[in-house]
Amino acid sequence: MEWLSWFDARDYEFARQVLQRGTAALYLIAFLSTLNQFPALLGERGLLPVPAFLDFARRLGRPTLFRWRYSDALLKAVCWVGIVLAALLVAGLPQAGPPWLPMLAFLAMWFLYMSIVNVGQTFYGFGWEILLLEAGFTMAFLGSDQTPPPTTILILILWLVFRLEFGAGMIKIRGGREWRDMTAMYYHHETQPMPGPLSRQAHLLPRPLHKVEVLGNHFAQLVVPFFLFAPQPLASIAAGIIILTQLWLVASGNFAWLNWQAIVLAFAGVSDPVAHAVFPFIPLEWHKAAETPAWWLAVVVVVTVLLLVLSYRPLLNLFSRRQLMNASFNRWRLVNAYGAFGTVTKQRIEIVVEGTLGEEPEAPDDHWLEYGFKGKPGDVRRLPRQWAPYHLRLDWLMWFLPLRTVHEDWFYAFLDKLLEADKPTLRLLRLDPFDGERPRWLRARSYLYRFASRAEFRETGDRWVRVLLYEAIPPISLSPRRRRLP
Repeated sequence: MEWLSWFDARDYEFARQVLQRGTAALYLIAFLSTLNQFPALLGERGLLPVPAFLDFARRLGRPTLFRWRYSDALLKAVCWVGIVLAALLVAGLPQAGPPWLPMLAFLAMWFLYMSIVNVGQTFYGFGWEILLLEAGFTMAFLGSDQTPPPTTILILILWLVFRLEFGAGMIKIRGGREWRDMTAMYYHHETQPMPGPLSRQAHLLPRPLHKVEVLGNHFAQLVVPFFLFAPQPLASIAAGIIILTQLWLVASGNFAWLNWQAIVLAFAGVSDPVAHAVFPFIPLEWHKAAETPAWWLAVVVVVTVLLLVLSYRPLLNLFSRRQLMNASFNRWRLVNAYGAFGTVTKQRIEIVVEGTLGEEPEAPDDHWLEYGFKGKPGDVRRLPRQWAPYHLRLDWLMWFLPLRTVHEDWFYAFLDKLLEADKPTLRLLRLDPFDGERPRWLRARSYLYRFASRAEFRETGDRWVRVLLYEAIPPISLSPRRRRLP
């Protein structure tokens, strides 16, 4: 049907492949992260057990498979189903069939992961959770290899990228002064939640280059997103700029799958001719898809109208003086508001957990041994690891503790688990200094951390310099009965 030519984006087959397979790969990582960490954090014997949260969850009215019953076995079954579906989509098997097949696979992953997020409490309160949910739902309507990519869905994906980038840019402009006076990157690489192996080198760059980083960020987030909707090749150039800036964030930090999802989504603006011109090994002409069936056209049009209607409040939010970030306006987590780092932390405060086997807590400091976390800084000589797109949820919340309060329920529950030498909890850590034995006492100390200069590193081999600030939680014990020292 000639009149449907506007609906078929036949020059965006490469984009569809990247969008569907890339998003499915991130779902696989998200389900794997949940499988490995959820039982210890939120399971039946977790730090914030889901069974105790279900009454409140029901009052919220958010959809979840666990609305009436939770068990660790059911959670693991959900994760394994999600992993299998994601692996099939990464391999492209559902896409080889009719368009309803990948649609059902993506919608199933979306609902399964939403079921997890909606009971995940503070451990799932990150912007990239709702970003993954919105992306998964939208990818469901990109069709299959049997139909051309639908133009309206590609535009909606670009609208998602626009909200993600422009929203983050506006949050920064309205936020801390450091984004306006160009000094934000003096601090960011050092104080970000989870530094990577190159973060120290990025921090030690000359300050004029840090100002260039801020200018580049403002350009990429406040100017470039508008060109995603321009004719080709401008749209592809805009997408390329976003991809490059996100790759820099990947190299210099650990933000779970936030940056990788932004990279994948930006490919919605890259046409086949441009992709082939930059990388000739990418085919210029893919297999010819059949005409779009009328029923599929109807499905896509209905979904397009739905997402456009739901865009009203996020659009207003972008230009609101009280702009919300990482917020959902409906219980299905669709068409959300995004943004991060409206202000940049100027100093890095770390909570260090230590234990001792001594009978009394007045033991000398050298009798106290430090627990090691996988991602968050601790050992001053240890090179930070690259974890993203895998998400270390416990480590991330440890970063928030000194910014809020150490007296959070989940943190005291965590200390209790360490006192019990709880094996699932200890598996979340890199180092248990007691090799599975129960410590008699635990304490939490607050330290000021900063990256060592090049001269300091050559002299000592330390990558961090830390200074003890105060004792955040005095020694606590479970034996002979629970007691805390004043």
